[in-house]
Amino acid sequence: MYDIGRSKRATKAFAFDDIAIVPSRRTRGLDQVNLGWKIDAVSFDFPIVAAPMDSVMSPATAIEMGRLGGLGVLNLEGLWTRYEDPQPIFDELAGIEDQVTATRRMQEVYAEPIKAELITERMREIRAADVPVAGSLSPQNTQEFASVVEQAGVDFFVIRGTTVSAEHVSDVAEPLNLKKFIYDLEVPVIVGGCATYQTALHLMRAGAAGVLVGFGGGAAHTTRDVLGIEVPMASAVADVAEARRDYMDESGGRYVHVIADGSVGRSGDIAKAIACGADAVMVGAPLARATEAPGQGWHWGAEAWHSELPRGERVRFQTVGSFSEVVVGPSRIPDGTMNLVGALKRSLASCGYSDVKEFQRIELVIR
Repeated sequence: MYDIGRSKRATKAFAFDDIAIVPSRRTRGLDQVNLGWKIDAVSFDFPIVAAPMDSVMSPATAIEMGRLGGLGVLNLEGLWTRYEDPQPIFDELAGIEDQVTATRRMQEVYAEPIKAELITERMREIRAADVPVAGSLSPQNTQEFASVVEQAGVDFFVIRGTTVSAEHVSDVAEPLNLKKFIYDLEVPVIVGGCATYQTALHLMRAGAAGVLVGFGGGAAHTTRDVLGIEVPMASAVADVAEARRDYMDESGGRYVHVIADGSVGRSGDIAKAIACGADAVMVGAPLARATEAPGQGWHWGAEAWHSELPRGERVRFQTVGSFSEVVVGPSRIPDGTMNLVGALKRSLASCGYSDVKEFQRIELVIR
């Protein structure tokens, strides 16, 4: 503990940039590495989830992510569920360079109500491609549209917000009873973000199949600057991984997946997240560099168009290649923004581990 003046004490926390992975005494051939990940009854070829952000996920890119072997999550509060054809809006936003103008315009276009029939249509479109289906809602809209999402036949229901707790207190609106909600729902729920041991333990006790660690959209939001809220991700993932272990003992063996969601901008960050204890990672920024990304090089999260308190700007990225090349390669750029799967596989092989679960035991050092 560190003293901050006379009245406050604080612990030291570490970001992914503060740590490094230490290779073990052996290495392995790439042919001996298996990145397979299974959550609930659905298996994936690799533990990477595409973030539910309009700038990277459309029905088409969600389908492509599924075909490649990962999970794509569609934002069910985005432009795809507000407009029958949102492409002209994406084109318009891509042409706006000024950030203030862009924020105002986003607030206007996102003011269009969410349409239940479009949620159903988008989910069915992804289902028709025979890939896993996942949709995301914020806690504020979960109760209103949950039944629509469930009836659309999703494999996973994601409740994603800047900060999500199992107990929300309000005098204005009836809060979401997360434990009852998850119990009544027929599909597995992934919920977050959270960043502490205690919050994660509460979400696990509420019945979550997976917990999102972090505040999401690391490159596209400024929650730290606007709200003063930030938890370095290496420490956050390690704390939640400890909550997962304790909850397994408490529940008699129920395993809840830990998914790092934030500050995962390059392939090295993916490896570090898993080394800290994550089962999978949720990525947004790397996918915004794909030629098929709806944002056309621009990247933003839900925070950017908040009607009262926007706390995130659009970020501009250079396009590096196709969606497939960003995810599974090949790579032409040596900075960790392409071939995310290949890089993770190489990390495991270089350190002598054959699967993701084993890799969580790798030794780390503080830089």
